[in-house]
Amino acid sequence: MESNLNHIFELQYALDTFYFLVCGALVMWMAAGFSMLEAGLVRAKNTTEILTKNVSLFAVACTMYLICGYDIMYGGGLFLSGVTTVAQMDDAAIAGVLAASNEAGFGEMGEYAGASDFFFQVVFVATAMSIVSGAVAERMKLWAFLAFAVVMCGFIYPMQGSWTWNGDAVFGIYELSYSDYAGSGIVHMAGAAAALAGVLLLGARKGKYGADGQIKAFPGANLPLATLGTFILWMGWFGFNGGSTLKLGGIGVANEVANVFLNTNAAAAGGLIGALIVARIMFGKADLTMALNGALAGLVAITAEPADPSPLLATIIGAIGGIIVVFSIVTLDKMRIDDPVGAISVHGVVGIWGIFAVLLSDADATFMGQLVGMLTIFIWVFVTSLIVWGILKAVMGIRVTEEEEYEGVDLSECGMEAYPEFVSSK
Repeated sequence: MESNLNHIFELQYALDTFYFLVCGALVMWMAAGFSMLEAGLVRAKNTTEILTKNVSLFAVACTMYLICGYDIMYGGGLFLSGVTTVAQMDDAAIAGVLAASNEAGFGEMGEYAGASDFFFQVVFVATAMSIVSGAVAERMKLWAFLAFAVVMCGFIYPMQGSWTWNGDAVFGIYELSYSDYAGSGIVHMAGAAAALAGVLLLGARKGKYGADGQIKAFPGANLPLATLGTFILWMGWFGFNGGSTLKLGGIGVANEVANVFLNTNAAAAGGLIGALIVARIMFGKADLTMALNGALAGLVAITAEPADPSPLLATIIGAIGGIIVVFSIVTLDKMRIDDPVGAISVHGVVGIWGIFAVLLSDADATFMGQLVGMLTIFIWVFVTSLIVWGILKAVMGIRVTEEEEYEGVDLSECGMEAYPEFVSSK
């Protein structure tokens, strides 16, 4: 009997570990989505630099989270010490674990390799940092951005993650009663808060806003690429939300995973339709960039609770997110907050909507719990980011010169153009 339990446990362990790793790989693929989306929405003369930011921030995020971020957030630092594997457990130990979960049934258990948990968590950190790169595009110094990434991924993000997903008391004062399944606030709003702090200190791109209140559009150089990036993000989001079940084994959990995938897709579709219709009403045209951001807004909106809503409710939550993002992008432009890709609106404003949309389907969530959690995350990330950006601005500067911005940061920051045969920097 004990031997059979051992084999069953080993199979469960392998299945949950493999599921974690596959979902982590899907989230890692979102880095390609952010790269393509942002490269498509910036002007051609800034393409190489935005790609360099995205590939570099991923490496920085992975390294900083390995060195100290994971330890701050969950404990179990650089070498994931203390991870116990099934191979190290005897039959009696496994039987004890099974006996402890008899009331819930074996199918509700979830055991997996500690390294798989780290891998799944580290790609979330990179996602949060990717949000920042698009908002500060076309005028920020590359090395200032990467310096900020070191602090964001190694300290700022892990601290608020320890208060939320790890359940630590905030500065030892109070514990959050906050529900956020896959990170509408913990990942997306946090990234947007850091981006907002940077944008406020950085200022708008030259020529974006006129003295008479005129707003000049800077069209993206490659909308097919931006569309490809959106589809990649859409696909990667199944790992983002689906992996947040933290396991797969068992009929109940498998059904939950299926609901998460279904609702994630439904919300994205609802968000795109909502944004497309509102853009048509407001601008008289089917605005592709608004449609793309609408799909992403729907995904952000459902991320805080993708398991509990019905598919119809998930579609509505996503549609409201898509509607919100159009108005938010227009409003931020009127406020002269220059965000070339709409990242602050998609991930920040709609992230807040997602946090409170949890109340529509999660009976255990409370308004005050969601409000306090949201404010804690936003204030912590915004204030600490503002301090770090301010220090970087004073020490090394965060903005390129006016001439470098005019010529394009591809040449000044990277020494090469993405489209040398089609773009002249002169």
